[in-house]
Amino acid sequence: MLWQHGFFWDYGGVPQATQVFWTSLTFVDPTGVVLLVLRPAAGVWLTLAIIVSDVAHNTWFGLIHGMTAGWMYYSQVAFLAFVLLTIRMALRDSGPRISRD
Repeated sequence: MLWQHGFFWDYGGVPQATQVFWTSLTFVDPTGVVLLVLRPAAGVWLTLAIIVSDVAHNTWFGLIHGMTAGWMYYSQVAFLAFVLLTIRMALRDSGPRISRD
């Protein structure tokens, strides 16, 4: 998206806060992936923050602009449910490893 439209694309005229939010995901999403590998607990918390804010924003945006929810929105909601259902296990498994030697 950035390659094709640049940093200041207006997404077809959406409010500036939405432009900034959607563009920021270009950097925040990969940061979450890197953290999941290098610092799993931090990555889990960032993943939760990303998907909660994304679903909240897109829900608000859809309601304000009279948009009907499509498969992309529902896939975000499904991923949010997955994160919420697995976060305890992910955090438990992301702790320090104790050697039993």
